[in-house]
Amino acid sequence: MNIKKYVPIADWLASYSKQDLSGDISAGLTVGVMLIPQGMAYSMLAGLPPIYGLYAATIPLILYAIFGTSRQLAVGPVAMVSLLIASGVGSVAEIGTPEFIGLAIVLALMVGVMQLFLGVSRLGFLVNFLSHPVISGFTSAAALIIGLNQLKHLLGISIGRSNYIHTILYEALMKVGEVHFITFLIGAGGIATILLVKKLNKKIPGPLVAVVLGILVVYLFGLHEQGVKIVMEVPSGLPPFSFPSFGIDDLGALLPAALTISLVGFMESIAVAKAIQSKHKNYSIDANQELIALGMANIGGAFFSSFPTTGGFSRTAVNDQAGARTGLASLFSAVLILLTLLFLTPLFYYLPQAILASVIMVAVFGLIDYKEVIHLWKTDKTDLVMLVVSFFATLATGIEEGIAIGVLLSLGFVLYRASYPHTAVLGRLPGTDVYRNVKRFPEVETNAEMFIYRFDAQLFFANSHFFRIQVEDEMARNKKLRLVIINAEAINSMDSSAIHMIDDMIVNLREHKIDIAFAGVKGPVRDIMVKSKLLHRLGVHHFFDTIQEAVDWHFGGKKDRVGDEVNFQTNLA
Repeated sequence: MNIKKYVPIADWLASYSKQDLSGDISAGLTVGVMLIPQGMAYSMLAGLPPIYGLYAATIPLILYAIFGTSRQLAVGPVAMVSLLIASGVGSVAEIGTPEFIGLAIVLALMVGVMQLFLGVSRLGFLVNFLSHPVISGFTSAAALIIGLNQLKHLLGISIGRSNYIHTILYEALMKVGEVHFITFLIGAGGIATILLVKKLNKKIPGPLVAVVLGILVVYLFGLHEQGVKIVMEVPSGLPPFSFPSFGIDDLGALLPAALTISLVGFMESIAVAKAIQSKHKNYSIDANQELIALGMANIGGAFFSSFPTTGGFSRTAVNDQAGARTGLASLFSAVLILLTLLFLTPLFYYLPQAILASVIMVAVFGLIDYKEVIHLWKTDKTDLVMLVVSFFATLATGIEEGIAIGVLLSLGFVLYRASYPHTAVLGRLPGTDVYRNVKRFPEVETNAEMFIYRFDAQLFFANSHFFRIQVEDEMARNKKLRLVIINAEAINSMDSSAIHMIDDMIVNLREHKIDIAFAGVKGPVRDIMVKSKLLHRLGVHHFFDTIQEAVDWHFGGKKDRVGDEVNFQTNLA
């Protein structure tokens, strides 16, 4: 067994150089500093005390560094997964209760086991069912829900958590007179600080600057005594080791959330990992090993009080920009978080919740992908429909339901496109032997006695009826028709239903004294035709390499081609 394949750290650590060390230290410390406020903010977003965000930024980072194939991916708490935790666990237990905290940790274990199973079983392709338009629509809607749920912390008013933005906005409007002005100024100042720092220098962790300033302002002016809500005591010490306790009913209740987080988390992680890897040619990304690495990170994290984690876009970009060369950067980040847990948590006592809300709002509103809407409006209206439906379905029904509707919609479009693929009627370009789509090339020449039909998909049970109807409609329309030529260059496979359909169609054509020929049949399709005896029933002289050969044969007297049957059956490459 190749240990380096399953434990990638053994590969890059063996060739580690001093030149890599400075970049890894710089990047590791930068991301670690960034993780402190983010982890606490995303923990609060998930409905957990801020300390659990720091727990989630330790063991998962270490385990991913050992098993992951990306050398720049920064694993840890992310906004999307935190929202899914709040939504999924919140439907089972009241947010903030010990039961809720325990189930959030159990959810990490479930997510880890699912991702590990998918990776070991090499089922990473399942994430392909989450199309980009669906994810974009879902993410944009979820970002609105996440951001608006922070209004209560930003404005200093009491608003119930909800997955419906109209409910949040209505309740906020009803309590606009109760807004705590100082809290609002702190939150707005936090947003302005993060955006300004980002504009001035992307390498400076804006959230950390906002956190430091927020703590100083509250402490120096005693604003916590004037109604500004603060984090207060943050427990110190390393994350405690414990086995997550759960019942069978808990597993059933958390299953939808676990499945959603497993796939959405993996998609977010693999997308950013591949994007960053394209800049580094000294390694490659293995999607199934990434699933294994994320699974190990979540399983290991669950034994140390971590909620579900995955690779994050912003931290990974910062990690790469700061010079990360290997997974050792993540180990340095984890060490910094561990030192913070041991010695620095008292510093966060005066951290205002409005600052954490500002960190969340800036992060999630950046996920609203309005550019994709503009792009799809210009290029693909079908994908735009999927994006819009996913967006409004998420707003109307909730987060998990929204992504489920989006996935079903994606599958529906896949089935529709498979059942009704692109086809073309062909004609000959004047003075050539080249045949093109009559709708795209109006100058082509056609012959009323011929119907040249190109089918641009695999031919199988879902679209074989559509294929036959297209041919028979031409028969009914054109009484002069004497030859049907099937251009099979784009047909990659054919199943038994398609074979039966072609048999029936041939009988129908012959009853109407119409001949049929196939041009450009590929090797795998020829294999099927030979094994199913379709070749013998139709006759080998009905198969040609090009359309022009079929035309010349039909209008040239249909001469037998000696030796063709042998060539057809033996040349199956």
